[in-house]
Amino acid sequence: MTQARRHETTATTGNGYTMAAVGIAAMLAGLALLGLKMAVGLAGLLAVVALFVGGGLVLAGLYMLQPNEAAILTLFGQYVGTDRREGLRWANPFYKHRKLSLRARNLNAPTLKVNDKRGNPVEIGAVVVWRVRDTAQALFDVDDFERYVGVQAEAAIRHLASMYAYDDGEDLAHGENTLRGGVDAVSIALREELQNRFDAAGVEVLDAKISHLAYAPEIAQVMLRRQQAEAIISARAKIVHGAVTMVEAALKGLSERQIVHLDDERKAAMVSNLLVVLCSDKETQPIINTGTLYN
Repeated sequence: MTQARRHETTATTGNGYTMAAVGIAAMLAGLALLGLKMAVGLAGLLAVVALFVGGGLVLAGLYMLQPNEAAILTLFGQYVGTDRREGLRWANPFYKHRKLSLRARNLNAPTLKVNDKRGNPVEIGAVVVWRVRDTAQALFDVDDFERYVGVQAEAAIRHLASMYAYDDGEDLAHGENTLRGGVDAVSIALREELQNRFDAAGVEVLDAKISHLAYAPEIAQVMLRRQQAEAIISARAKIVHGAVTMVEAALKGLSERQIVHLDDERKAAMVSNLLVVLCSDKETQPIINTGTLYN
């Protein structure tokens, strides 16, 4: 059975400057009674004590809040409310108040070694910008919300890495995002994953980015050779496609201009020679034929 979440409520507090004036005035009145020797008898003594005690209690209820800071008020362990108004504030002196920063915070998650969608070990790290959204949830629904954020961020990064492959490959569907290629989509997925996990602690994710991404050292060299091979194959495919287009244009031009008439065998020989020249990664040595095409 899941525990019901506690949500933040606004505490009823007063202006600290006004209450400070009231407290100081009460204590000054008590001093005035003593100074004027008006505290005669039990009634006078009780009045002086009441003024001093009352003034002290009023001053004890003062506290100060900085911009983007909140005070969580409790009374004998019971949550009363949260005060987000900055400046000098006043609340019931019996309230216990705990201050909590509402400013944006950075979490530089340590580099983790995880397996991607293909099962390849990769190293991944992320930077998360977050802040407290609901102070009651942050303090009362989790034990230590800062530690909670760190642990859940690590779990979210591990889960994210298992959902995507590190790089493109033949086993991936066309247009499928990868950790290295789909930076924007991966960042959005990471923010959603983090937000789902941080909701229980009343924490809001402002931004999340992958800060480190690499193959694990034990397979880095192998994967580098694979990437180089894929790049060479891709380059060769483009070269062959371009060479075929050029040969086709050359044969078409010779035929249309009627510069020379070639039978199928000579066309095949010409195509072969042109492809060798165009597709070779080394310089070719020309051979001059001083005879006819057939000798």
